[in-house]
Amino acid sequence: MDDTHKDHIVMTPKRKTANSTTLAIERKTSVSDVKSGNVHVAGGDHRGIVINKQLVEDESDSPAQLSLEFRVFLVSGQTGRHTQESRTLQFWFAAGLSDSEQATVAQEFFKELVSPQEFPRDYVGFIKKVMKQLQHGYRNIKKVEVTLTQLDEVETPPNRPLSADESSLGAAAVLSEEKLLELLESAYPNPLQVADMARAHGWAEDEVAAVLASLQGKGLVKPLEQGVFTRVGQGDTEIQVVKQMPTMASSKQPTIAIITAQYCEKLAVDAMIENKETFVRYTTVGSSGISHENGRVVQKNRFGESNVYTLGNIGAHRIVCTKLPTVGHTREAMTAAGNTTTRLLGTFQKVDYVFLVGVGGGVPHFTDYNKHVRLGDVVVSYPVNGHKYVYIYCENTKESDDGSFKFETKAYSPVNPCLQEIAAKIKSQVELEDCSGPWMKYLQEGQESLRADSEQDFSQPPPETDKLYMSIGNRDLIEVAHPAPLDGAPSRLERGPKLHLSPVASGRAVAREDQLRQRFSDQFGALAFDSEFDAVVESVMGNCRDSFVCLRGIADYKDGTRRKEWQPYASLVAASVMKTIICGMDPPSDV
Repeated sequence: MDDTHKDHIVMTPKRKTANSTTLAIERKTSVSDVKSGNVHVAGGDHRGIVINKQLVEDESDSPAQLSLEFRVFLVSGQTGRHTQESRTLQFWFAAGLSDSEQATVAQEFFKELVSPQEFPRDYVGFIKKVMKQLQHGYRNIKKVEVTLTQLDEVETPPNRPLSADESSLGAAAVLSEEKLLELLESAYPNPLQVADMARAHGWAEDEVAAVLASLQGKGLVKPLEQGVFTRVGQGDTEIQVVKQMPTMASSKQPTIAIITAQYCEKLAVDAMIENKETFVRYTTVGSSGISHENGRVVQKNRFGESNVYTLGNIGAHRIVCTKLPTVGHTREAMTAAGNTTTRLLGTFQKVDYVFLVGVGGGVPHFTDYNKHVRLGDVVVSYPVNGHKYVYIYCENTKESDDGSFKFETKAYSPVNPCLQEIAAKIKSQVELEDCSGPWMKYLQEGQESLRADSEQDFSQPPPETDKLYMSIGNRDLIEVAHPAPLDGAPSRLERGPKLHLSPVASGRAVAREDQLRQRFSDQFGALAFDSEFDAVVESVMGNCRDSFVCLRGIADYKDGTRRKEWQPYASLVAASVMKTIICGMDPPSDV
């Protein structure tokens, strides 16, 4: 047996049951100590690979230093049935590697292993790729044990939730109360016309009117004039409809502005405000109708761009909160959002601090519990790795011949990072005291308030709905297990949502493709994506507001638009962290 070739990768069967197989794949400088004589030493392109054909029981192993589990969904060529297979990777590392370094190495190994470009579709190919990766890199990994376990058959493979704009492609939206509420909430405070909603989705006007009548009977919508409807806001009896904002005393002028984009986000923020007054300003324009821009339907109505402003107090501070009237994810909609922001800051000129509060998509870490962003966590926009930017937008990507990518970006940073500094102090204090975050108190108070006043459910969805999927190409998915806390460490269920500090990213060019999104996140340090608020950030900076921060409650693992069931809760956690930061600010000076 030739043992002159150094650094062999030796595969040894360890355990076998009726439905599982465990293989050890180990780096050895020599194969002279392989216990079994029944081995195959590969040559040619596979030189350095050694297959031990006999089962070897080894009770002397030390416990694995890190473990990762994921599930693949296989289709039988004979029966057409879908089966699940669990694949567990256990890692042993070279001496001297810290826990954080071990997690980083394992994460990179796993991401390469499941790369869609060459994901091994069969058992042999999967094991071969593990061995080849160890042979050609990852020298800090001493051994990997792979356990493959057949699970129960499933009716169909899983479907990852789609965003509203994705799910509408190629399929007609079904007319329902839920769909009409979604349209009116997205557009709010802009009202929508029955005729436009019907034309945009291929519905009959009389059927749309009948559904709206049912919603009106439930107190959820109201007509403004013939054929025009709007969502009834929470506490709508106290909302004042005005042509212009009333003049207010200098002492009542808000110094903090909060910008939301979704209806549930606005409700969540409003639940944090005391002594609320809400004003809706409808702007009438001369035209109405519907148009097609960039292949998408864009609704336009005679009320133009309306505004909603809720004023009140959080702690010692005067607050104004608004909701962006957006329909869809078009750049036209986000340009309108920028205009809305400019009007807000022009109307309330004493605003010095701006908070962008709502949902986003988390960037998971598959091996490090402390770095892993889960549903319900909150990411606060914060500079990392020596950079100054807190928000980064990807305009375009260009792939080089060697497979690398160049990202064309716009980066934004506040002139005064005081809000980021307060968030960092809060996170540091929580970690120092090893306790739940102070935002938990506000979260519970908000849930109690909204339980009484809102028809939406702001409680935490069942933990089992927090599924983490990765694309492996050809529309196929794997389900990846969440990394577990270290022994004895409290879980998210025990401590509540976790606060993370990183830049917030956006841009459809990278947000919707798993591997590209991971590359972008690794390069720029982003732990959350949102649905393109760069126009809003540009407006804030263009209006010379030196302090701004973006808070994203994690509702999915893309950009926040896909997991509807997590959006209310994620919005409320983000609003609770916002209130914690505001209560940590210095009181405003007398005006």
